[in-house]
Amino acid sequence: MCPNHELLRERERERERGQRENKKVMSQVSGLYIQRFPIAYILDLSHFPSSHTPHSLQTSEKSHQISLGLSNLANMPSQFPPMGEDPEPGCNITPSPLRTKARGGFKAVSFIYALVALENMGLVANMVSLVLYFSYKMYFDLSSAANTLTNLMGSTFLLSIIGGFISDTFINRFLTCVIFGTLEVSALSMMTIQAHSDSLLPKPCGKSSCVEGAVAVYFYTALCLFALGVGGVRGALPALGADQFDPKDPKEAKGLGSYFNWLLLSTVTGSSIGVTVVVWVATNKNNHNWWKGFLITAVGSFVGFVFLVLGKPFYRLQVPRDSPLIRIAQVIVVAIKNRGLSHPESPNELYEINEKDSESTAPKIAHTPQFRWLDKAAILPQNTEPSPWKVCTVTQVEEVKVLTRMLPFIASTIIVNTCMAQLQTFSVQQGYRMDPHLGSFQVPAASIPVIPLLFMIILIPIYDRLFVPFIRKFTNHPSGVTQLQRVGVGLVLSALSMSIAALVEVKRRNQSLKNPLKPISLFWLAFQYGIFGIADMFTLVGLLEFYYKEAPAGMKSLSTSFTWISISFGYFLSSIFVDAINAVTKRITPSKQGWLHGQDLDRNNLNLFYWFLAILSGLNFLNYLFWATWYKYKNDDENGVVSSSASPGPQSTSDMPFLKAAATEEEMSKTRNGGSVVEETNGKE
Repeated sequence: MCPNHELLRERERERERGQRENKKVMSQVSGLYIQRFPIAYILDLSHFPSSHTPHSLQTSEKSHQISLGLSNLANMPSQFPPMGEDPEPGCNITPSPLRTKARGGFKAVSFIYALVALENMGLVANMVSLVLYFSYKMYFDLSSAANTLTNLMGSTFLLSIIGGFISDTFINRFLTCVIFGTLEVSALSMMTIQAHSDSLLPKPCGKSSCVEGAVAVYFYTALCLFALGVGGVRGALPALGADQFDPKDPKEAKGLGSYFNWLLLSTVTGSSIGVTVVVWVATNKNNHNWWKGFLITAVGSFVGFVFLVLGKPFYRLQVPRDSPLIRIAQVIVVAIKNRGLSHPESPNELYEINEKDSESTAPKIAHTPQFRWLDKAAILPQNTEPSPWKVCTVTQVEEVKVLTRMLPFIASTIIVNTCMAQLQTFSVQQGYRMDPHLGSFQVPAASIPVIPLLFMIILIPIYDRLFVPFIRKFTNHPSGVTQLQRVGVGLVLSALSMSIAALVEVKRRNQSLKNPLKPISLFWLAFQYGIFGIADMFTLVGLLEFYYKEAPAGMKSLSTSFTWISISFGYFLSSIFVDAINAVTKRITPSKQGWLHGQDLDRNNLNLFYWFLAILSGLNFLNYLFWATWYKYKNDDENGVVSSSASPGPQSTSDMPFLKAAATEEEMSKTRNGGSVVEETNGKE
C-alpha cells in the first residue's frame, strides 16, 4: 500500500532542508557510496575537520557530523527505494537522483531500440502491402482498399492519445507498452488465422466490398485490436525512451537529441526487413502466402516486447501524475467562471503555490502574456478558499498555454502525412502495373519503399555524427538546429516528392497505353519514395523531439502523441480527399468518371491528384512558416534555469538569424517565484 502522502512530502522537505544546510559535507561523498555503504560513509566523515583545528573542537565537530550521518542513515528507507523496485502507482514521489543516475542512458534505450526494430518490421510491411491484401484477398475495389488502409492507419495513430493519457495518469509508460503490446500481438495472430483459413475469407462478388457477415465481424475485430494495440504503444514508447535522459545534465541533453535520431534509425532498419523479406513472403505465389507474412510479424512483435520486458531493471520509470485532461479542464472551466473579473495590475498577483506548500516536485512555469483570457483561471476571487475548481495556479494555466501553442503544428503537419498515405496506397498500385524485374529477380511492388529506407539508414548516422556536431559549433544548440527548422525542411521535400510522383505517373500511363506489354521499370518510383523518405527523416524526428521537450513535466506522453495524431488526421484526410475528388470530378468531367474511379489506373487521372497534393503542400508550408515564426520556445533548459543576465524582454529562436546561442551552465541561474523554481517560457502577444 502507498505510504501516507503528507508524511512523504514532509520527509522530502526535511531532506531538502538538511541537504542545503550540510551541502559542504554531502558534496564530498559520492551519492552511490552513501546509498550502498552508509556505515563507511559515517566513519569516513572524520577527515573533514581541518588539521589546524584544536583537538577539542575537532572532537566536537566530529560528533556533530557523525550525528548528521546517523540522521541521514535513519531517513534512507524513505528517501531511497530498494534497488530494482519502483514506487507504486499513485505515489507522487520523485525518484532519488542517486538511484536514477545508475539507470537510464543508451544502455536502457537499447532494449527499446530492439522492440522498435522488430515491431516496425511488421507494422511498416503491413502499411505498404495491406492495400494489396484488401484488393486481392478481401476483394475491395481500388478506392475502397485505399480508404480501408488509410482509415486503419488513421485510427491506429489517433488511438495513440489513449496510450499517452494512460501512461501520464494511471500507470507508468513501461506497463502501458506491455499491456497494449499484448493486444497488438493478439490482433496479428487473428489476422494470421484469417489469412490462412478459407472459411474466414470472402468470395468475389463484383461490388466495392465483399466482406460481410461473420467474416466481416472477425475481420474488423482484428483490425480494431491492431489499431488499439499499436496506437497505445506509440503513445507511450517514445516518451519512455526519452525519460532515460536527464535534460539537466549537459551530456545527457545531447544524448536526448541523438536518442530520437537513433529511434528513427531503428525504425527504418526494421522497416527495411519488413518491406523486403516480409512483403516478399506475403505476396509470393500469387498472394497466397499472406498468412506467413502475418505470422512473421506476430512473432517479431512478440520477441520485441520480450526485449522490452528484459530491459526493465535498467529503466528510469516516471511515476504518473495527476490527469492532464482534468488539469486542462479545470483551467478552462475556472477561466470561464472568472470571465467577469478584471486582470490584476501585475502578473505577480496571480495565484501560485509556494515550494513549501506544493505537493509536486515539478518545476514551476513563469507567466507569459499570451492567451490572457486563460489568466483569469489564476485569479482568486475575494473571500474564496483555494480549491482545484475555484482557482488554478499560474503553472497550471501555463501548461494549457504550452499545449495551445502546439496545436497549430498538429494542423500544419497533416498534409505531409496525407502525402505519405499516397505512397502506401496509390504508389503501390502504380508499382503493381510496372516492370518489377531487377535482372532475373522479381521485386514485389510493395518492396519499393526499401529505397528511401536504405537512404535513411545511411543518412541518419551521417546527420547525427557529422552534421549535428558541426552545426552545433555555430549554434550551441544540443540538436544542431531547432526542431521546427528541421520540420520545415521536411515539409518542403514532401511537396517536391508529390510533384515528382505526378511526373512519373504521366510517364507510366503513357507507356502503358502505348505498349501494355512493355511497362516502365518499377524503379522509377524510387525518386518520389527517396525524396519523401528524407522528408520523413526531418519531419518525424523533429516533431517527436519538439513535442517532448516543449511539453510540461506531467504531459510528456500526451504531447508526444500529437505527432501520431497529426499522422492520423493525414490518413483520414486522404480518405476524405479521395471520396470528395471522385464525387466532384464525376460531375464536371466529360466522361462522367472520377479521377480515381474503378481499378484501372490507366483510365484514371492519378497524376492530377498528385499535383493537387503538391500545390496544397506548398500552401501548407507557407501556413507552417507563419506559425513557426509566431511560436516561442521554452527555455532550452526545461527545468527552469535561465540566464541571470538576460534581458527581461522575450527572445525567440525564430526571430534570430539562425538560432539563439545556448547559454553555458555556468552562466545559468535559477529564477524563483514565491520561493519555487520557475520554468520559464517566452511568450508573445
